[in-house]
Amino acid sequence: MSQPPWLKASLAAPPPQQSPHGKQFVKFNFYKLHHSVRVLDSQERADLGTELVSLLNISSEKMLTRVYSTVGTRADTDFLVWQVSDDLEEIMNWQSLLLNNDFSWGLEQSHSFLSMTMRSQYQNQFTDGIEKRDRFREDGGVNDWLFVYPMAKTKDWYQSSSTFRNKAMAEHIRIGHAYPEIKINTTYSYGLDDQEFVVAFEGDSPGQFLALVRDLRVSDSTYFTDFDTPMFTCRRMEINHLINHIGLGSSNTISEDAKNTGE
Repeated sequence: MSQPPWLKASLAAPPPQQSPHGKQFVKFNFYKLHHSVRVLDSQERADLGTELVSLLNISSEKMLTRVYSTVGTRADTDFLVWQVSDDLEEIMNWQSLLLNNDFSWGLEQSHSFLSMTMRSQYQNQFTDGIEKRDRFREDGGVNDWLFVYPMAKTKDWYQSSSTFRNKAMAEHIRIGHAYPEIKINTTYSYGLDDQEFVVAFEGDSPGQFLALVRDLRVSDSTYFTDFDTPMFTCRRMEINHLINHIGLGSSNTISEDAKNTGE
C-alpha cells in the first residue's frame, strides 16, 4: 500500500531543532518559624539557631547558597534559602537532611520554587553575549536585596509570531537596561514546577526596583502575563546575622549584631 502524501512529507522532514538544555538547578526555599518556636525561652531558641546554622553551613559547602530575611516584608515567610547546584540530588538531599533534623518541627516551608538555568532564546542588543549565558551569573547573589516571583505566560503569547515576541522582548530588555543597577536572574521551570519561570532581580535599592517594575508594566510583553505573584522582597544576610534577625540568636550575639548594624 502506498503512503499518503502527508505521511511521506512528514517522514522526509528533518526533526525539529532541540531547544537549549537546562544546566544548573535552582531552588528557592521560603521558610516560616512555627509559633511554638516563638514561645520558647531564649536559650532554647538559641539552641535551635545553632542547629539551623549547622544546616545552612552544610548547604554552603555542597552548593552555592545565599540566605535572605523576609521579616517585615511578608506575613507568610521569615527567610529564604537560595540554592544553585549542578546536581538536583544535592538539593533534595539537603532538604531531606533538614527534615530529619531535630529542628524540622519548628519550620514550615511556606513556598518552594524549582527551576533551572538555560540560555535565553531572545537576543540582548545592549550587552554582547549575555543571551548565551546558561549558568548562574558570576556576579549573582551579592546585592543587598533580592526580589523573587514565579511567573507564567498566557497561551496567546506562545501562539504569537516569533517576530512579535522578539520585538516585545526587545522592548522589555530596553526598559530594563535603563536601570543598570538592577540585575536579573531568569530561570526556567517548564515541566519541573507549577510556574514557567522564576524571576529573581537583584539590587541595592528597593525604590529602583519599584520604578523598574512600574515602567515594565506598560510594555507589550506584560499583556501576556498569566500570573506573576506571589512577590517576595528579601534582604541578603550572612548566616549568623540571619539567625539573629529571625529571633534564634543568643542574647550575646544579638547584642553584638545590633551594635554592628547601629541599631
